[in-house]
Amino acid sequence: MKKRKTEIKRNYLMHPAGSALIKTGKTKVICTASVEKGVPNFLREIEPSQGWLTAEYSMLPGAPNKRFRRERNKVKGRTAEIQRLIGRSLRAVVDLTKFPGYRITVDCDVIQADGGTRTASITGACVALYDAFQKMIEDQIITENPLCELVAAVSVGIVNGDFVTDLDYEEDSKADVDMNVVMTESGKFVEIQGTAENKLFSNEDLSQMLYSAKNGIQELIKRQKSVLNYKN
Repeated sequence: MKKRKTEIKRNYLMHPAGSALIKTGKTKVICTASVEKGVPNFLREIEPSQGWLTAEYSMLPGAPNKRFRRERNKVKGRTAEIQRLIGRSLRAVVDLTKFPGYRITVDCDVIQADGGTRTASITGACVALYDAFQKMIEDQIITENPLCELVAAVSVGIVNGDFVTDLDYEEDSKADVDMNVVMTESGKFVEIQGTAENKLFSNEDLSQMLYSAKNGIQELIKRQKSVLNYKN
């Protein structure tokens, strides 16, 4: 069943090394990638010859249908879980040894939420990250792009007995099964998060959802390549 239209605008902001605005249906996320000299202390002690990549995620108060309270001092559990997911997804396709001594922070800020904010964040962040690495090459900090391949993500689920790809908020809120899938350009899975919300699902249901997710992600990666003029 349907997949929402996705648009990606590259180099959306002036100052970050890489940035993108991704629109998936009515969901809109600004993704930026910032480069800083220095790495976290834990990495300096364990792996001094590599760089680090981390991610932060936030939602503007007016992004959802009811005002979202700002997380000023400590992020909530959901936010922390999404941040870790974005970071894991990006590190899975990056060679950290190719930018030693540098830290890249990817920020994903949801400015309008209608479902699929975490998956849209991963897809948009990959574009921003690619451009940040290209900027490092232009600045002669590194000699080659450490992004080994593209990565994207999509939600799938079962709603009223139908298989749905890229759920909006209304579909997600009444889904019998909800799943988020992260996959690389080469077709390898980074993460699969699946939950039986109202009804149990079978192995056949799982296979169908993964099939739908792979098709959806392949389309998203084509969109990324088109935006980036990506030749790899």
